[in-house]
Amino acid sequence: MPTISTNDLKNGITLELDNGLFTVVEFQHVKPGKGGAFVRTKLRNVRNGSVFEKTFNAGIKVEQAILDKRDMQYLYRDGDDFVFMDTESYDQMNVAPSALGSAADYLVESAVAIIALHNGEIVDVEIPASAELTIAETEPGIQGDRVSGAKKPATLETGKVIQVPLFVNIGDRVKVDTRSGDYITRV
Repeated sequence: MPTISTNDLKNGITLELDNGLFTVVEFQHVKPGKGGAFVRTKLRNVRNGSVFEKTFNAGIKVEQAILDKRDMQYLYRDGDDFVFMDTESYDQMNVAPSALGSAADYLVESAVAIIALHNGEIVDVEIPASAELTIAETEPGIQGDRVSGAKKPATLETGKVIQVPLFVNIGDRVKVDTRSGDYITRV
């Protein structure tokens, strides 16, 4: 495991600390008038996404986690698992829905995700900020029903339920924000 000095921290670097893997979100070198210099950081837990602040003494060594990031294409469902193919080596890999987190709600066949592995275990899944999906089920839209801001539930082709405007119908393609699950626009 490579070690780096806290003086060399950069945004996006992943560290392996005693209680797990953390990505540096923000850092600041501080040199007070009295006492030693230190580095104030904001770290994001790779597994659960929680962010917290941690202060390190300047110049101490921390372990840098090397993440293997691969472009993977979603092929199909195999039971509960999602089957992905590495776009370079064409190796296939079964991924449990729990490892994908909320990304599983927006994956359609042939979608590409960046999967980060650490020691063979999936630690992060990046998908585009928005996805175009088809409405599988919703109440029919009523012509002229244009109440500003009024919403109704709709089920996407992936099974995720989102709130959409009243004029959206079954079979419509919609753009959805994959970070918040919000409807963006009809496509």
